[in-house]
Amino acid sequence: MAAENVIQLNNVNIYQGGALVLKDVNLSVNRGEFVYLVGKTGTGKSSLLKTLYGELPLKEGTGTVVGHQLADLTWKTIPFLRRDLGVVFQDFQLLTDRNVKENLKFVLKATGWKDENMIQAKIDDVLEKVGLKSKGFKMPFEMSGGEQQRVDIARALLNSPRLLLADEPTGNLDPETSDEIMGLLMNISKDYGMAVIMATHDYMVINKFPARILRTEGGKVYDSAKSYAE
Repeated sequence: MAAENVIQLNNVNIYQGGALVLKDVNLSVNRGEFVYLVGKTGTGKSSLLKTLYGELPLKEGTGTVVGHQLADLTWKTIPFLRRDLGVVFQDFQLLTDRNVKENLKFVLKATGWKDENMIQAKIDDVLEKVGLKSKGFKMPFEMSGGEQQRVDIARALLNSPRLLLADEPTGNLDPETSDEIMGLLMNISKDYGMAVIMATHDYMVINKFPARILRTEGGKVYDSAKSYAE
C-alpha cells in the first residue's frame, strides 16, 4: 500500500511581507513520519510553518496540506485546514480561568462538536493518550510546565489530525521533561500514524531522538532524506 501523503510542496517560494525568505521549496511528508525543522532565527523556519497552517498565503508554486490546496485557501476555508491538523506552541496558550477538561471542551465546541457524551469521551481519550487521565480537573497554574505542554498536545489531538506541527515544544522545559515530551510525540507519530513536523533549536534532543531533518539556510530548505549533491 502506498504511503499516504500529508504535505506536498512543489517549486514553492515563501514570502514574509514583500521579502522572499525561502526559494524553490520542494517537500513531501507522509503520514506517520517524524521530521525536525531546524535553522537559525530569521532563516525562514517560522515562515515555512505559517505557510503550512495557512497564516502566510502561498503565492508561488503549488502546495497541498492534508488534502487542502494552499493556493486556494480563503479566510472562510482556513478553519477547515486547521481542523485537519494540530498545532503545538512553545508557550502552551491555555485558558487560565478554566480547568484542563474545560480547556479541551472549549476547543471542541468551537469546532462544531455538540453531543456532550461524545465530547466527554473524546476529552478522556486525548488525556489518556498524553498520560493525564487523572488531571482533567486541575487548573493550568496547578500544573508543571511539562504537564501544561501535555495538555497543549492533547488539545492538538482533539480533531484526530493526520499532521501535527510543533513549534519549539520543548523550548521552555528542563532536559528530563523535554525527553518525556519527545518520547510522547514520537509515540503519537508511530502509534497513530500521524506526521509530526517539529521546529527546534535543541540539538541534544535531535541527537537523542534521531529523525529526518529539514534545515533552512540561505533561502533554501535542505532535506536530510535527499542527497546534498543535488
